[in-house]
Amino acid sequence: MNQLQLFLPCAAGVEALLATEVQRITGTQGKAWRAGVQLQGSWRDAMKLNLHSRLAQRVLIELQHSPYRSEQDLYNAAASVAWEIWFTPKQTFKVEITAQHSPLTSLNFAALKVKDAIADRFRAKYDVRPDVDTHWPDVRVYVHLTTDTVTIYIDTSGEPLFKRGWREDKGDAPLKETLAAAMIAASGWDQLCKQGVPLYDPCCGSGTIAIEAAQIACNIAPGINRKFAFQKYLPFQGHVWEGLLDQAEAAITEPTAPVFGSDVSFRMVDFAERNAERAGVANAVQFRGGDALQRMPPAPTGVMLVNPPYGERIDVAGVAGISGVQSRHQRDERGQNVDDFGQPLRRPEVAADTPRDRSANPGREQAQDAWGEEASDFFPQLAAHWKKHYAGWTAHILTPDLKLPSKMRLKESRRVPMWNGPIECRLFRFDMVAGSARGKPADQAADQAATPRRDD
Repeated sequence: MNQLQLFLPCAAGVEALLATEVQRITGTQGKAWRAGVQLQGSWRDAMKLNLHSRLAQRVLIELQHSPYRSEQDLYNAAASVAWEIWFTPKQTFKVEITAQHSPLTSLNFAALKVKDAIADRFRAKYDVRPDVDTHWPDVRVYVHLTTDTVTIYIDTSGEPLFKRGWREDKGDAPLKETLAAAMIAASGWDQLCKQGVPLYDPCCGSGTIAIEAAQIACNIAPGINRKFAFQKYLPFQGHVWEGLLDQAEAAITEPTAPVFGSDVSFRMVDFAERNAERAGVANAVQFRGGDALQRMPPAPTGVMLVNPPYGERIDVAGVAGISGVQSRHQRDERGQNVDDFGQPLRRPEVAADTPRDRSANPGREQAQDAWGEEASDFFPQLAAHWKKHYAGWTAHILTPDLKLPSKMRLKESRRVPMWNGPIECRLFRFDMVAGSARGKPADQAADQAATPRRDD
């Protein structure tokens, strides 16, 4: 179990970041492929990666890689794997298959042949075959087909690694924890936090970015509070795993940098606070209600990370598009809504109770088309607010809209390609300088002072 071929799938655009993370966790340099990282490692490395990786979707062990031409070749490849050293016939399993330019006509039939091969091998050895469970299997087998090769993996993670175990309260389409961690890594804040640089998410929703950041600041392993599939496998040794957990718990520290989050929806702020409590960072992150267009910076300088809602509405992002409604909210010590002077404030129903809409649109074009007039009002106002009040900050915005910099009348200093599920996005970086709306002398000077744009 010391010479395993590991593969860690990840979101497209995150491969180089994941390769760096893998080397930090294991001390082994992995090779970045499209949508994943491959490395030679041990069984202990597989457990450590599950416990500590923030960017990987799963940790897979490659068991077979061979050429194929027909479904029978898939059967032979799966039948040659020593499945009996991994699990017993008393456990359930599931086969999932993906393909890229495969000549086979039916992936369902291909998956069935692999399933039969696994079951037949157990029956030949023990005169009993394991059952299939498509919902909650003990063992997940992944098969990937290319034009002429088949690769068979066993999954050590079980539930996807973005399921950290703390997010029970969430909005309609929350950002995955792995993508939030990728935004943090791409911004460089995972290193800047060691210098005490603050992080702020002004559209925090249920708190994913801020909570991930707070765990990084406290050096809390992302998998410390969840279970993994490898705990049911035959090579698993409980004392080794307990030792890794003890090391992870001993490494937890006080936060090295402050983390802040705010959202115009008090429902989302409540969710974020409960999630932070479960994640063990309630004392390391501060959440507030408030309009992104009006909230003042929580510190003189820092890093902003924003995944603004994109879909049919962006009304929860700010007062742009909410005619006549003001959303400057704070809370007193009793949890009541108050204005900036501590006076009781009635919460506007539209601004505070509408959940943020980050619908998973089928593609970037649809996501862009859905933004409409409210978005065109909101983002220039947000940029003007930042230029006026956030000079010295760097802002990173994840968006499917490649024209967002021009809509915000800002020049990006960096753009990082990144996929949010099926939606192709860019993480734009803006280095904020003082100014006002475009067309005014101050803004023209600010645009000229911005760092020159760099293409993908």
